[in-house]
Amino acid sequence: MADCCAGKTTVNAREKFNCPKCGSPGKKVEIISLKSLLVPNALAKISPENNYRMCTNGACNIVYFNEKGQVYLTGDVKVPVFQKTDAEDCPVCYCFGWTREKIKQELAETGSSTAVSSITEHIQAGRCGCDVNNPQGSCCLGNVKKVVAVYTS
Repeated sequence: MADCCAGKTTVNAREKFNCPKCGSPGKKVEIISLKSLLVPNALAKISPENNYRMCTNGACNIVYFNEKGQVYLTGDVKVPVFQKTDAEDCPVCYCFGWTREKIKQELAETGSSTAVSSITEHIQAGRCGCDVNNPQGSCCLGNVKKVVAVYTS
């Protein structure tokens, strides 16, 4: 498996399309992410020849969509989607078990968070699987840094 946090993508970046419900620009997502994370009845409807995007607007219930208008909602995904919920137990890092709750608890107990350094060590060791574990199909470090910043400000 390639390094999922290296930022490499094969999705055609020139094809731009927005969420059909809220109009937010879609974030490119590889088909492997959808294949890994859609529930069986949603996976049975996937069109692998199409390009998919993720809607990161937290107020919108669409998670994935393609240029043909096909959509997948939060209920079509096997895991809670970080960008779509404020739940404390929702993963921020899907590979190594960091949640808002775990980060908040560590900060309360120690005054600092090891989340970013711990995840970075795992990435450097080649252990991340963001492409198949994270609904956004890419590295979580940006999300983790934002959560740590929110709780330390």
